[in-house]
Amino acid sequence: MTGKEAPRTAGEANTRTRLDRGRGALGPALELVHTGRAPTRAVLTAELGVTRATAGAVAAELEALGLIRVDAHPGAAAGAQGRPSHRLEVAEDGPVALAAQVHADGFRAALVGLGGRIVATAPGCETVDADPAKVLGSVVEEGARLLRETGRRCVGAGLAVPSAVAEPEGLALNPLHLAWPAGAPVREIFSEQVRAAGITGPAFAANDINLAALAEHRHGAGRGSRDLLCVATGHRGVGGALVLDGRLHTGSSGLALEVGHLTVNPEGRPCHCGSRGCLDVEADPLAFLTAAGRDAGPEVSQLQQANDLIRDGYPADPAVRTAVEVLIDRLGLGLAGLVNILNPDRIILGGLHRTLFDADPERLRAVVADRSLWGRSGGVPILACTLDHNSLVGAAELAWQPVLDDPPAALAEF
Repeated sequence: MTGKEAPRTAGEANTRTRLDRGRGALGPALELVHTGRAPTRAVLTAELGVTRATAGAVAAELEALGLIRVDAHPGAAAGAQGRPSHRLEVAEDGPVALAAQVHADGFRAALVGLGGRIVATAPGCETVDADPAKVLGSVVEEGARLLRETGRRCVGAGLAVPSAVAEPEGLALNPLHLAWPAGAPVREIFSEQVRAAGITGPAFAANDINLAALAEHRHGAGRGSRDLLCVATGHRGVGGALVLDGRLHTGSSGLALEVGHLTVNPEGRPCHCGSRGCLDVEADPLAFLTAAGRDAGPEVSQLQQANDLIRDGYPADPAVRTAVEVLIDRLGLGLAGLVNILNPDRIILGGLHRTLFDADPERLRAVVADRSLWGRSGGVPILACTLDHNSLVGAAELAWQPVLDDPPAALAEF
């Protein structure tokens, strides 16, 4: 101790000792608050398996880091007995992650805080250049503008792309619905653009449906699931993802769950992959518009056109009704095959598939149950995704993960 340091009181020493004991619990504690599983200090104590004093020290440290807020004087619920536990919430004015998404109809940038909260968002252009560097430079520029306007501290950046992303290089292997070259080094390009914009923290990139599944598992319809299957349409094509024990299953090199290339109609449309009748071309927005006898116009995205047509025309319009039934049957056939292979405990559907499911949930459930062994024996819950912009939220989760793993170390780097 130097001459300038005041001696610690007994209370301060005890608090420091409890925090030192709970240092390894900082990450797990933050994740519990981040995912909404520890709304109070009492729940946090039970989930961590520590003493109340240690849980209090851990919560205080996370608050000092600017990550959560501890309400020491919460109001008691009507009829509740005893003193109410301190409430824990993510800090509304805390750090953010820069999230970026590129799809066939444009791109979007957002700032996302803990808890999956979108703090600010900026839609980008409606056309995607064939040069990935130009597109990613533009979306990062939008994100940097949001950071300047909000004055928020940034922990890192995440990118969602409509392609399988090979690990460990971060290559977009099959950006079929973009004009990008196969194997584009999207993670490297994105990282370079992030650094060039003066944004601190690590940068990541992954498949958009994988990230949607991760976000839904932590904050949406997949919360509490152990083996979660997500199938969704992007703006074009069909993707899938599997979350096992809270972690994305990406396979040996990041290419698992390319469900869009399951054959559901052997005599169907030619697919970009070289096969025929894949889910990718039999159950996406363009397939629906074609089945309903509509031409895809240039005014808005095909996804929006298909969603609007179902919401406005089902079930009154016979062509729309028939198209809905056809696509539900094709989707159900693909889901049944996945159920037989993966045995998930929950299925969530996004994009156009969510709209199809909302239109006739019982038809889809019946097709899956009839075509799958496990569906007939016990049934698999099928739910609609609940998060808006879930791929963006999932991209932010990539950037937040180092902070969730070790909050003090991650925040000390910038």
